[in-house]
Amino acid sequence: MLLPNLLTTGALACGFYAIVSAINGDFSRAGAAVFAAMVFDGLDGRVARLTKTESVFGKEYDSLADMVSFGVAPAVVAFQWGIARITEYGDAWGRFGWIAAFFYCVCAALRLARFNARAGTADKRYFEGLPSPSAAGLVAAFVWFSSEWREPGLAGLIVTFAITAIAGLLMVSQFPYPSLKQIDWTLRVKFFYFVIVPVSLAFVVAMPPPSLLFLFSTFALSAPAVWVARRLRRAFGRTVPEHPSGHD
Repeated sequence: MLLPNLLTTGALACGFYAIVSAINGDFSRAGAAVFAAMVFDGLDGRVARLTKTESVFGKEYDSLADMVSFGVAPAVVAFQWGIARITEYGDAWGRFGWIAAFFYCVCAALRLARFNARAGTADKRYFEGLPSPSAAGLVAAFVWFSSEWREPGLAGLIVTFAITAIAGLLMVSQFPYPSLKQIDWTLRVKFFYFVIVPVSLAFVVAMPPPSLLFLFSTFALSAPAVWVARRLRRAFGRTVPEHPSGHD
């Protein structure tokens, strides 16, 4: 039980460090810290299952850590990145930035509460709504990428807060997202994955901000894109099997 909880503490520490870094104006480290939290978060549950040390305490602790690392931290990072600049264009824009960041935080809390409430009956193959780590990755990657702009301008700041709000909205949506946790890695892997995975990792290592932004944007938009495609096919009279309505 100790090792999984230590990993959860690592995720919590990374979330806290992201907040501190954002307050200090170091958005590169803030973005990197959010992704480090994702690594710890991905490990704690797997280690608990492998060591057969899963517990109710561990699940609750993990949920609280997720709220800090993937709820509060991304909201603070986005807020600190844009609020001072966008206020220069008027108080109304400043309120827009504040509301967008807080909206994301609220949606993360609702997303985690829904996950916990439906954990026993949910379809394990799918997540209902964008998972909070993925939403945090989208916001953190965009801010990390945007922090390289010296003067983003009003348009860039509006996009930053709009993406923050959209990420929050996707978390509380009912779009089904595939759960990568259910992939059986013991099965024979297609040659396709031997090419895509190493190439993706190479790009992430070489160019972290744009690569991570592309990956998390693609994942976030995948479920709405599938939904729209189905509606369009129905409109043209084609019969398309329904995608399972996923729950966490």
